[in-house]
Amino acid sequence: MHIARHTKSLHRGLAAALLAVGTFASLGSAVAAEPAAQKLRVRGTVVALAGEQLQVKAREGNTVSIALQPGWSVAAVAKASVNDIKPGDYVGIASLPRSEGGDGALEVLIFPPQMKGVGEGSFGWDLQPNSSMTNATVADAVKSVQGSVVTVSYHGRDKKISIQQDTPVVTLAPATAEDLKPGAVVFVSAEKAANGAIRSGQVIVGKNGVVPPM
Repeated sequence: MHIARHTKSLHRGLAAALLAVGTFASLGSAVAAEPAAQKLRVRGTVVALAGEQLQVKAREGNTVSIALQPGWSVAAVAKASVNDIKPGDYVGIASLPRSEGGDGALEVLIFPPQMKGVGEGSFGWDLQPNSSMTNATVADAVKSVQGSVVTVSYHGRDKKISIQQDTPVVTLAPATAEDLKPGAVVFVSAEKAANGAIRSGQVIVGKNGVVPPM
């Protein structure tokens, strides 16, 4: 696999992996009649990549075997900062409710412009208990010494989220299969079939000391 291939597939395949809101395309009425696959997010480190089979030691301690689908893609995360967030950006923010009101960010992904609008909305997320993921457009970003408060808009709704200076902020970068080496940190959005088989078409990998925070 070459960097050019994965750069081209960044916007096509990785949206589902990052947002975990996409579904695999229908393969016909016979497949549609099967029980719905369970959505699964795998966070951990690579044990091995053998052909189209990826072994990951999950954060829960178990080893997960993931069958990579034909045409699977991989992307890396690159370091960004709170100061990079500006009005008009499309972002994905994992957050938790704060005791003083509003939400506090756990991590922020600044999407490439070509991915604006993908997976728009706010929904439950399993980064931490009670966390949510909001994919939305930044309406404004008010900066302070402690961090920022951004107002994001999705489907006609506004949401304010506090982002502290030490909150992980990343964007996407090219990667290749060679980056999926043992010990590399990955985030994989997958599906688990009724027979227990796990499959995915997208992998997010840490690179150059930056790890997937989502």
